[in-house]
Amino acid sequence: MNDKATGASPERHGDRDEIARLLPAPADWDLPHEQHLRHKDLLMHHIDHDQVTRPRPARRLLRPAVLAPATALALACAVTVGITLTGGDRGPAGTASHRAATDMQPAAALLDRISDATETRPDLTVRDDQFVYTREKENGADLTSGKAVLGPLVDREEWIAQEPGPLRTLGMIREDGTDIRINANFGDTNGTPAGLGRPTYHWLRTLPTDPDKLLAYLYAQTPVAESRERDQAVFEEIGALLGGVMPPRTAAALYRAAAKIPGVTPAPQAHDAIGRKGLGIARDDTRYGLRTEWVFDKKDFSFLGSRTYLTKDSSYAKAGALLESSAELEHAVVDAVGRRPRDAQHAQDERQG
Repeated sequence: MNDKATGASPERHGDRDEIARLLPAPADWDLPHEQHLRHKDLLMHHIDHDQVTRPRPARRLLRPAVLAPATALALACAVTVGITLTGGDRGPAGTASHRAATDMQPAAALLDRISDATETRPDLTVRDDQFVYTREKENGADLTSGKAVLGPLVDREEWIAQEPGPLRTLGMIREDGTDIRINANFGDTNGTPAGLGRPTYHWLRTLPTDPDKLLAYLYAQTPVAESRERDQAVFEEIGALLGGVMPPRTAAALYRAAAKIPGVTPAPQAHDAIGRKGLGIARDDTRYGLRTEWVFDKKDFSFLGSRTYLTKDSSYAKAGALLESSAELEHAVVDAVGRRPRDAQHAQDERQG
C-alpha cells in the first residue's frame, strides 16, 4: 500500500500553528467521517501545502458541505467537519422548525416516490469481516490560491470496513492509482466504533425507520459548526449517507426524513458529475449562499450523485461556481481491501470454466 500523509481534523478555533501542531508524522489519512475527508484535506492542503508533500483526494471534500473562503478557513475550521449545525434561528429537533413546509410539498411527493421504490429493493447479508466497495468520479474546488479552482474529474474507489469496532484502520481509498489507508477518527485513541462517524451496514440498520424519530436523531447528532444553517447541515448529513450499500428500509426512511426539512425543493435541471440528468432534490443555504443538489435515476430512482455550487458571489468565486460534483458508478460488498466486484466474478467464472 502506498500510504501518504495528512493530519487529523483541527479544533474549531485553533490558529494555523495549532492546526499544524495537531498533524501527526506523515503516514496515513485520519477520517472524522468518511465524507469529511474532503473537507479536512482541502483545509489542510491550504494550510500546510508548503510543508507536507502528499496527494490531494478531493472526494468527499464537498459532500455534504462546501468550501469556506480562504480567509475563513483558519478562523472557522468548522468546515473541517463539513456537516454543521448553527443554533439560533431554528428550534430544537422535533419541533415545527423542520416540519414539511408549503414550498417543499412537490419535493416531499418526489421523495415519497423514491422512498417507495427504495424500500422494495432486496436487503443484503453483509458480514463483519467484509468491506463496502464504492467506485465513482468526482471533482472539487481548490482554494490554495485564494480563489476556487475546480479540479478535473478523478476516479476514486473506497473499501470501508464493516466490523463494528472500534477499529484503528477503517479501510482504504484508491485515487488515480494511489492507495491511502483510512485511520480512526481524530480523538478516537482506541479506534472508531461503528456509528454516524463510521456508518456500517449493520449500524445503519439500527437507525429508526420512523422519519420523525430519524430526523430528531440526526438533528441531535449532527456535529456543530459555524458555516451552515441548521437545516442545511442535516440535509447534507443525509446526503452524505446516500449512495453506497444501505439497508433499503433505512434509505427509505432517510428520504422521508429529508422531505420534512424546510426549504427542500425539486431541482428539475439537476445532473451529476458526468452529466447524467435525472430527478433532482435540492436545498439552498440562503445565509451562506450555497446550493446542494441530489440527482436520482428517472427509471429506478437510484442515487446518481450530487453537486454543490455558489448561489451568490463570494471572495473566492462568483455565483454559479461549481464547488463539487460526484457521480456514483458502482457499489458492492467484497471480501478484502483492494478487491473489486469484477475480480470475484472473474474468479467464479474461472472456477465454472
